[in-house]
Amino acid sequence: MTDDTSNPLWSGRFTEATDAFVEAFTASEHYDRRLYRQDIRGSKAHARMLNHVGVLSDADTRAIVEGLDAIVEEIERGEFPWSPSLEDVHMNIEARLTERIGDAGKRLHTARSRNDQIATDVRLWLREAIDEAIALLRRFQAGLVDLAEREAETVMPGFTHLQVAQPITFGHHMLAWYEMLVRDEGRLADCRERANVMPLGSAALAGTTFPVDRDMTCAELGFDAPSRNSLDAVSDRDFAIEFLSASATIMTHLSRMAEELVLWSSPMFDFIDLPDRYCTGSSIMPQKKNPDVAELVRGKTARVHGALQTMLTLMKGQPLAYNRDNQEDKEPLFDAADTVVASLRAFADMVPNLTVKRENTREAARRGFATATDLADYLVRNGVPFRDAHEIVGRAVRYGVERGRDLAEMELDELRHFSPAIGDDVFDVLTLEGSVAARDHTGGTAPAQVRAQVAAARERLREG
Repeated sequence: MTDDTSNPLWSGRFTEATDAFVEAFTASEHYDRRLYRQDIRGSKAHARMLNHVGVLSDADTRAIVEGLDAIVEEIERGEFPWSPSLEDVHMNIEARLTERIGDAGKRLHTARSRNDQIATDVRLWLREAIDEAIALLRRFQAGLVDLAEREAETVMPGFTHLQVAQPITFGHHMLAWYEMLVRDEGRLADCRERANVMPLGSAALAGTTFPVDRDMTCAELGFDAPSRNSLDAVSDRDFAIEFLSASATIMTHLSRMAEELVLWSSPMFDFIDLPDRYCTGSSIMPQKKNPDVAELVRGKTARVHGALQTMLTLMKGQPLAYNRDNQEDKEPLFDAADTVVASLRAFADMVPNLTVKRENTREAARRGFATATDLADYLVRNGVPFRDAHEIVGRAVRYGVERGRDLAEMELDELRHFSPAIGDDVFDVLTLEGSVAARDHTGGTAPAQVRAQVAAARERLREG
């Protein structure tokens, strides 16, 4: 293909060639070329529709479809002659098509604008990106459910303010992560539904004078419906904003998980051991095993948050309809989707394969007076007002701190010193296992509830 920078496909209106700097500054083909499959798919559907309504001949339609199929192969062999002078993926493909099949290639753009073309391409691409992210979310969910079942009886401290609060089970903690991911999946599914509306046929902004059959194109491309307003269809990117918002939430959840994985794998906690293949060492300290994958996911969260802010700022000042500002929507969108997919893949592979150090998690719960609330509840059941029970247990804890002994390690007489309502059955509630088992209700941390929630989660995953 001749790289004639003085004659782009829209050059008829102009009397001089585009400045070389402006040509480079306005080009987007170096990143929007990744939309080539979506662009060609949309072009083939558009050509068949034009043929159906009598605008394109059978011969031209056949030549266009065969030419576009050949271009796909050319791109995937790495032989396509991309040219910045042709600005974007659309004009590069159209110019190459015209070079291959002649005037028939020039007829493809009938009843279409790059405005509705790119809006369609991005929605097609985003639909696939959402499907990939949802598949990984579900794989991660399944791994967490397996891990939760494996650790349904493993006692660990639950924290508030990163201070030991109450004993929970490790399986219960994993199911908390699972619930985050279920909501993330729901947000992506909602976003996909709103993104799956077809702009093609809106043309530049006002529709087209040709007798297009938008329902036909919509069906071929798998959209739920054609857009209802041409101005809105070509100019808004709220579907991309929604995806980035859902992605930012996913990454926030992954970052919270990453923070816990980093803490738990440190010698200060020593709750878990991450697989070696997901860690790295130090160039100077031979003993180190660094949780780099978790740390990078935590760090990459900033990229996705930044992409959301970029898109919001990009759109906030644009009048209707299309503006060239929207060329800047694709790089943050692509980067965010790539980051989310890679992060989900890393966690879906890594987290279910971690090893829980059960003795360490139990000992950490034992050290932190985690059953103090259980003792307060016991006193309430024996007739002590809750606020008085709270004060009694607080004094007992202070006594234990001074002597380095947990509540369960005290003698009955010591405990009765704080309240005569304490009987010899108190130790049934002061054990860690008794504490978690007592919370046997929907949403509770009891092993029986963890297993019930595991079964429910597996059923949901089977149903799809």
